[in-house]
Amino acid sequence: MRGVLALIMAGGASPALSVLTSGRSAAAVPFAGKYRIIDFALSNCVNSGIYDVGVLTQHYPRSLHEHIGVGKSWDLDRLQGGVRVLHPWPTPDGGGWQRGTADAIRYHLDIIEERPVDTVVVLAGDHVYKMDYRPLLETHRLRGADVTVGVHTVPPHEAYRYGMVTTDGDGRVTRFEEKPRRTTSTLASMGIYAFRKQYLVDLLTSDNAADFGREMLPRIVADAHVTAALFNGYWADVGTLQSFYESNMALLAETPALDLYDPEWVVRTRSEERPAAQLGGSARIERSLLCDGCRIDGQVIGSLIGTGVTVGAGAVIRDSIIMPDSVIAPGAIIDRCIVDKDVVIGANARLGDGPAATANAILPQLLNTGLTVVGKGARIAASCIIGRNVIISARANVTSDVSGGGTI
Repeated sequence: MRGVLALIMAGGASPALSVLTSGRSAAAVPFAGKYRIIDFALSNCVNSGIYDVGVLTQHYPRSLHEHIGVGKSWDLDRLQGGVRVLHPWPTPDGGGWQRGTADAIRYHLDIIEERPVDTVVVLAGDHVYKMDYRPLLETHRLRGADVTVGVHTVPPHEAYRYGMVTTDGDGRVTRFEEKPRRTTSTLASMGIYAFRKQYLVDLLTSDNAADFGREMLPRIVADAHVTAALFNGYWADVGTLQSFYESNMALLAETPALDLYDPEWVVRTRSEERPAAQLGGSARIERSLLCDGCRIDGQVIGSLIGTGVTVGAGAVIRDSIIMPDSVIAPGAIIDRCIVDKDVVIGANARLGDGPAATANAILPQLLNTGLTVVGKGARIAASCIIGRNVIISARANVTSDVSGGGTI
């Protein structure tokens, strides 16, 4: 689609994802066994005909850089347009660290000004969804809007997690509340904004606000022409451990709301050359997703097994997410866990053991449903017992038991 520049915000630290963003941005976190979260925004752009894309990074960008490369996996390795990874840099006045979404784009106004486009689309890099952006862009054009906000309906009890939008009968935004404790609106901002290019340039030049949702949009709705475009498809903000877990688990439904098998809307990723999954004679698989290169000799029940994972004989994995290249030794039992990449769990260890009554001591509001999370590269010794609502830090070496709610 000509005349459109897409900017994907992929620099956030996302502390609510805890150890999953230790050493990587939220956009680079593995999802559904073989993807990264940013694959959805990149694929949506390409499938919508948008081939001029910038990815704005900041927090631990190396993993994201390696994953995107020159953009070949998304057909974005182009002489004109294509994908470019943009990151902050030191300035003579001591700047260099972006304070929010608006500030991040302000750093790159020169790129926006030099692109021969009429519209700039700002996208969140940590959301999981399949969306054709063309209807939103058509709404933006037909209404002659300065800004068009993509919105999605959410239950009232979840409104506190989002920027909530109120509209009039013509779809014009009359109020924008960032993560309100109470609201009558059920329309959540998806973190998708289509800006008229010159309006965006003028706005960022004249207004020093750091963030669109928290500071800028609540102020400009009174004066600018801000409109809303409703999206009715599947959309999930996976910025918390619980939402990340639930979105992965939802893929195991008989007819999942997020269809990754749709040939008309392929979600692309950087695929590695891996052999087919191998199931041993003692393997037992129920209601699970297995990715290329995994070798299973144990039981996998209601779980997602990433590329290159090894599950030893007698091991049992239930209701869990095992990310690529982790090793589950024989006899280990893993129940309701998120296990990051390159983790080694020793023989006969038990993770997610016991009752879930004790919330995590560090993230009590976010880790209280019985999940246990193991960071990238951690080592769990043989026969260790790890309780529920436990956080194991990246590269930790655990040699003794950890009770429920603990953190190592």
